[in-house]
Amino acid sequence: MTCTEALAWFLASEGSAGWRDLPVFAAGGAAARACAAVDAERGAGHVIAPAPERVFAALSLTPLDAVRAVILGQDPYPTPGHANGLAFSYVGPPPLPRSLVNIYKERAEDTAKPAPANGDLTRWAQQGVLLLNTALTVREGASKAGSHLSLGWAAVTDAIIGAVSRQRPHVVFLLWGAPAQAKRGLIDEGRHLVIASAHPSPLSARRGFFGSKPFSRANAWLEVKGQRAIDW
Repeated sequence: MTCTEALAWFLASEGSAGWRDLPVFAAGGAAARACAAVDAERGAGHVIAPAPERVFAALSLTPLDAVRAVILGQDPYPTPGHANGLAFSYVGPPPLPRSLVNIYKERAEDTAKPAPANGDLTRWAQQGVLLLNTALTVREGASKAGSHLSLGWAAVTDAIIGAVSRQRPHVVFLLWGAPAQAKRGLIDEGRHLVIASAHPSPLSARRGFFGSKPFSRANAWLEVKGQRAIDW
């Protein structure tokens, strides 16, 4: 399957409800152009993550009308076998990706819940947490992080963030890292809560991610707005 074929499959599925109405998903739109660029990279011999059928997994699992929180990262894990289409999520044998280890460490400090045994964040997505990266694909391999940030995904993810800001009533946006925080201007902070911090990567987690208490702060705000808390 190619990214272009995966896009067509996604748009024809029930999971695209709400998202498919955005202009970026129209024929020949920004999503189609980004997928064409991804397919060209794969055709040139690069290994791309995640697998094509998982590129739009975050949108499929969390429809627009279900979004209650957005966790925004940079791009998928470039380590072979790690990326699965949900930002920071991992399905595989130990050890967990180091960013996810740090997320679980902060979660334990913030909520007093022990770290789960696995890295699958599907349960968060099913509760309305959109696990989105600023780019939906990346080249696999060491030092390849950020390799697709200029491949055309920015227009797509900007449109997604903007749609959530306009169409959803009360959403918590957790912006982890500089590329995610660069999207802050797309969010109506008169209606939504933004919790911005350093990225949970081992390179930056101690510069503001640890101690940011994103999970308890998100739930406290949602409950004030009459929304149910998220079971992190």
